[in-house]
Amino acid sequence: MLGLIIPVALNGLMTGAIYALVALGLTLIYGVLHIINFAHGSLLMLALYAVYFMHVLLGVDPYVAMPFLVLAFFALGYVLQRGIISTFSHGKESNILLVTLALSIIIDNLALYLWTSNTRSLNLPYAYEMIEVAGALLPLPRLIAFGAALVIALLLWLGMTRTRDGRAIRAIAVEKRGAELVGVNVKHVYALCFGIGTACLAAAACLLIPTFYVTPQVGYAFVLIAFTTVVLGGMGSFAGALVGGLLLGVVEALSGLFLGETLGQIGIFLVFILMLLFRPQGLFSARGVR
Repeated sequence: MLGLIIPVALNGLMTGAIYALVALGLTLIYGVLHIINFAHGSLLMLALYAVYFMHVLLGVDPYVAMPFLVLAFFALGYVLQRGIISTFSHGKESNILLVTLALSIIIDNLALYLWTSNTRSLNLPYAYEMIEVAGALLPLPRLIAFGAALVIALLLWLGMTRTRDGRAIRAIAVEKRGAELVGVNVKHVYALCFGIGTACLAAAACLLIPTFYVTPQVGYAFVLIAFTTVVLGGMGSFAGALVGGLLLGVVEALSGLFLGETLGQIGIFLVFILMLLFRPQGLFSARGVR
């Protein structure tokens, strides 16, 4: 049995890295703006379609497309927050929730109109290549995703702790009024956070598409797990989002092993319920972003 559990758990870690990457952006947005971004899953779906069409129409490999799409989706997120969310919310958090919900509905229905509900996927030559790790055969794209997610999480942490913009983000997350008094441009930092969170989704899409599919509804499942990851890890904690995502990936994989693949996500929500009961502040409770 142990010989079966270890490969399954390792595969779960690979999947959990993607969950963590999706949750990192959500953690940053919540930690600074203190809102739940209902459009997060829709933007992930949009990023998956962008990767898909870049390959189909232009022949660009998903991994090669990553830096271009990360920059493009950073700009998209920045413009969405500065031009739409900030403008129509009038500074009220309840309005921001409604605006992001409206954005989600518009993006989902526009995708359904343009691309129908057909499932699309890429047939890449390396998608089914296997690498042996600790006696387990793991798909090469998942190993790449695991390593890339760790690197991106490290870069985000370094950006938050070692750069001027990072210090401004952390200052606003802890005390908005005090940051304004020392000259921090709050509107710019809000848009910057939303842009970084959206850029994380573009990176996740590039790592996900070699072994996954895309439909207009694909974002729903990921954003639900991302919300769970953020709560599990601790609101505003990058380390918590990373550890929480990896943990949920392993839990899902082991639940699928013992309960059946279709019931794998039951374990995720069981962990979520237990966390709310016994440690509602999350694994790495924090004020603001860290």
